[in-house]
Amino acid sequence: MTEGRLGVGIIGLGGIGLIHAQALHELADRVELVAYSGVEGASAAGAGWPGTPMLAPEEVLSHPRVSVVAICSPSQTHAALARDALKAGRHIVVEKPLALTVGDALEVARLARQQGLVVSMVSQRRFESEYRYLKHALDSGALGHVRLAITHVHWYRDEAYYRSAPWRTSMAGGGGSLMNQGVHNVDLLRWLCGPVESVTAHYGTLGHAMEAEDTTVATLRFESGALGVVSTSTATPPGDPATLTLHTSRGVVQLGQGEVLRWDVDGVPPPPADPARIASGAADPLAIGHAGHLNQWRDVLRALDDGVEPLNGPDDAVETVRLLAAIYAAAGTGAQARPAELGAAVH
Repeated sequence: MTEGRLGVGIIGLGGIGLIHAQALHELADRVELVAYSGVEGASAAGAGWPGTPMLAPEEVLSHPRVSVVAICSPSQTHAALARDALKAGRHIVVEKPLALTVGDALEVARLARQQGLVVSMVSQRRFESEYRYLKHALDSGALGHVRLAITHVHWYRDEAYYRSAPWRTSMAGGGGSLMNQGVHNVDLLRWLCGPVESVTAHYGTLGHAMEAEDTTVATLRFESGALGVVSTSTATPPGDPATLTLHTSRGVVQLGQGEVLRWDVDGVPPPPADPARIASGAADPLAIGHAGHLNQWRDVLRALDDGVEPLNGPDDAVETVRLLAAIYAAAGTGAQARPAELGAAVH
């Protein structure tokens, strides 16, 4: 490894793994992809890493030149791989979600604290310039207080998408529209609006022949008193870009994916246009590009350099898993669910 560069290993060099490899290539002055795992025929060469060896997952974890492991494998494997990587003394970057259950997420967070290692759940949408601007405006009080928060992720995935990876058809595998597609906007809503006190929800499988839900609708009551709505689907052709709308005491803001759809707040200008516009994964999950992942990797490097938490560290990631689990619990039982009651507190 070139002197001074951080060694990274990727577990699961599929479509998302390649996006990580592309982002890492733009940081090649700081990092080196030294190993990866994947299905037969997978190659990092097209992402700018020719000659990098493909190894078994356990060999990536134990590779002496790997300091950070990017976990890009199917969702149901995230928690076990995260635990193994932390026990091996590796920092980890975990694709969403951190885990499928609150208990597993809490265990990953506990191990991270015990080992003194960095854990970052991929939440690249937090790094989009429009959302960073919105977060600052909310935290500064410029937008007043949130009264109603709404996010819609109305995408479309065809049968070929589900046939190509059977875990996507399974609730236990994390393949539902909420856990697999809606997770980023749920994470954004919680990050922007704060903790959720209670949830009601319904789900259904409306457009695909599979066990996992493909459509979920939830109502939220935030601890602040604000109310919220979440709707996710992969059964809504042709698929629309995800949106997030905040009605506040000062006005209304609606953001899409890489664009401001509405900004109607007196005295507060909208965010400036970002030339590196983020694409939507409404109909193609790999259309998002790697700009958001690049910014998240920069945040991970900052955390390692400065000895601080990344923007979405393990405790924060636990709370996103807790909210997802509460929505599923409410939909499954028909009863109100309280995220705080699902598993012990983080601290």
